[in-house]
Amino acid sequence: MQEEILIKLAVIGVLGSLAQWFSWWVKLPSILFLLLLGFLVGPITGYLNPDEVFGDMLFPMVSLAVSVILFEGALTLSFQEIKGLQQVIRRLISGGTIICWIIIAVSTHYMIGFAWQMSFLFGALVVVTGPTVIVPMLRTVRVNSKISNILRWEGIIIDPIGALLAVLVFTFMIASQNGSNEFSHVFIVFAKLILIGSLLGIVAGQALGLILKYHLLPEYLHNIFTLTLVFGVFGLSNHLEHESGLLAVTLMGIWLANMKGVHIEEILNFKESLSILLISGLFIILASRIDFEQIQSLGWGSIGIFLMIQFFARPIKVWASTLGSNLKWQEKVMVSWIAPRGIVAAAVSALFAIKLEAINYPNADLLVSLTFIIIITTVVFQSATARPLAKALGVAEPEALGMLIVGANPVVQAIALVLQKEGVNIVIADSYWQQIKQARMQGFKTYYGNPVSKHADQHLHLIGIGHLLGMSMNRHLNTLAAKKYAAEFGKQNIYTLKPSEDKNKDSEKHLSSIDFRGRILFGGKTYGQLASILANGGVVKSTLMTEEFTFKMYLEKYGSQVIPMFAISPKTKSVKIFYQDNTFKVPVHWVLVGLFSQDNSLER
Repeated sequence: MQEEILIKLAVIGVLGSLAQWFSWWVKLPSILFLLLLGFLVGPITGYLNPDEVFGDMLFPMVSLAVSVILFEGALTLSFQEIKGLQQVIRRLISGGTIICWIIIAVSTHYMIGFAWQMSFLFGALVVVTGPTVIVPMLRTVRVNSKISNILRWEGIIIDPIGALLAVLVFTFMIASQNGSNEFSHVFIVFAKLILIGSLLGIVAGQALGLILKYHLLPEYLHNIFTLTLVFGVFGLSNHLEHESGLLAVTLMGIWLANMKGVHIEEILNFKESLSILLISGLFIILASRIDFEQIQSLGWGSIGIFLMIQFFARPIKVWASTLGSNLKWQEKVMVSWIAPRGIVAAAVSALFAIKLEAINYPNADLLVSLTFIIIITTVVFQSATARPLAKALGVAEPEALGMLIVGANPVVQAIALVLQKEGVNIVIADSYWQQIKQARMQGFKTYYGNPVSKHADQHLHLIGIGHLLGMSMNRHLNTLAAKKYAAEFGKQNIYTLKPSEDKNKDSEKHLSSIDFRGRILFGGKTYGQLASILANGGVVKSTLMTEEFTFKMYLEKYGSQVIPMFAISPKTKSVKIFYQDNTFKVPVHWVLVGLFSQDNSLER
C-alpha cells in the first residue's frame, strides 16, 4: 500500500511538470492541462482517489499549500507599482466584490435552484480570481502594465477576502441550523477574523523583515525559515480563529514586500518555484475528485451562471469600480474580460462541501461540481479569447523580440544603427552620460543609469524586450546584468561579450563563472577586438539573403573578413543572435548583419 501511494505521488509530480512544460510550449495557461490530467487520472480512469490516498491529511495539505501560494503572490505586491490606481483596486476588492457577490448569488438561486444561503455561499466562493490563474494568463496575454498591475493586485488580495466572505456565510448557515442568534454570532466571528489575521500577519511580516534587514539569519536559512514561518503563522492564526490564516499570510507578504532595505529576491525566487510545484499538484488532486454525474445533473443552468459572471456581474463590478479613473474604455473592457477562478475557490468549496454534507445540508454535494464548472469555463474561455481581444483593443504589449543592450560605447552605437534601420526594437542602458548623450542624439531609446539598480527596476521600461546583450566595457557589469535578467528573459536569451583576458597567466581565476555570463557573443570576440576592427576602417552592414546569394555563399565569399552578428526575419522582426559555437544557418529572405574588417561597399 505504501509503495502504491509513493508511486501515485510521483505520478502527480511528473504529470504536473509535464503540464507546465506543455503549457509553456503552446503558450496557454497551465491550469487547462492540469485539470485535464486531473480528470484523466481521477473520474475517467479511476487511477487516483485523493481521499483514499491522503485520508484526513488531504485538506490540511491543501490549506498549507494555498497559504504558500498566497504568500508568494503577496511578495510581488509593491505599492509603487500602483500609483494612480489605488482607488480602482480598493473599489474592486470592496464595493465591487459586494456587487459581484450579490449578482452571482441571485443568479444561482434562480438558475440552479439552490436555497438562498447556499447561493450566497457559492457567490462568495467564486468572487475570487486568484494568482494561480491570473499570473500565468497575464504572461500569455501580455497586456499593458496598468491592466496587469490591477489584475494581479486584485487577484492576490481578493483571495483572502473571498475566503473570509465565504466563512461568514458558512458561519451564518451553521448558526441558523443550530437556532442561535445568527447576526450577533456572525459579527463576532468577522471581528475576530479581521483582528487576529491582521495582527499576526503584520507582526510576522515586520519581524521577518527586521531579521533579514539586520542579517540576523544566515543566507542559507532564508528560504526554509521563511517557509516554516508562513506555515507557523497560518496554523496559529487558524487555531485562534478558523480560516483567518489566509488573511494573515497575505498581509505578511505585502508588509514584507514594502519594507525598505529588505532584500527578498532569493526568497521570492524560491517561493515562485515552490508555488509552481504546489499549484500543479493541487489542481490535479482536486480535479481528480470531481464526479461527472453531479456535473451533468446541474444541466444548462451552470452554463447560464458562467455567462452571467462573464458578461454581466464582472463588467458591472469593473465599470462601477473604475468610475472617475484615468483608465481608457479599452482597458476597462480588458479588466472586465479577465477574471478566471482558481485554486482558492476549488479548495475552500471542497472544504465547506464536506462540512455541509456532514450535517445533510441540501445540495451540498453539488457545491464543488458547480465551482469547478465555473473554474473550467472561465479559464478555457478567457484563455482562448483574451490575447486576440487585447490585440484588437490595442492594449497588448508587443512580442518580446527586442533587445536591452548594456553599454552605449561606439561599438554598440555602430551595431545599433544598423539594427534600428532594420526595425529591431532596442533599448541602450549605460551610466556614462557622454555615451548616452551620443546615443540619444542618434535617436536610440536609452536608460541613463545602472541597469542592475533598484531605480532600473522601477524606471527601465522593457515592453517588447526579450533579450539582453552585455556589451559594456565593464565585464563585471555585463555579468551582473546577465545574472539579473536571466530570470526575466530566460537564460537562453542572455548574451555577453567575451571578457578580455588578464595579462596574468592565471587569468581564468579572475573571471566570473561562465554559468553567469550567458552565451558568448560573436564567436568569442572581445570588446577590444571589435573596437579595433571599427577603428581600422571596419563597418557594420546588413545583407539580404536571396536564392542567388545564400548564407553559404556569403561565408565563402567573405570568410574571415566578416563576423556574422544578427539574422533578422523580414516579417516578424525576430532576431537570431550569433554566439560562440552557434550553428544557425540564415534562411533565404532574412537579413544578415555582420561586422566587416573593411568597407567593401557590400550592398543589400
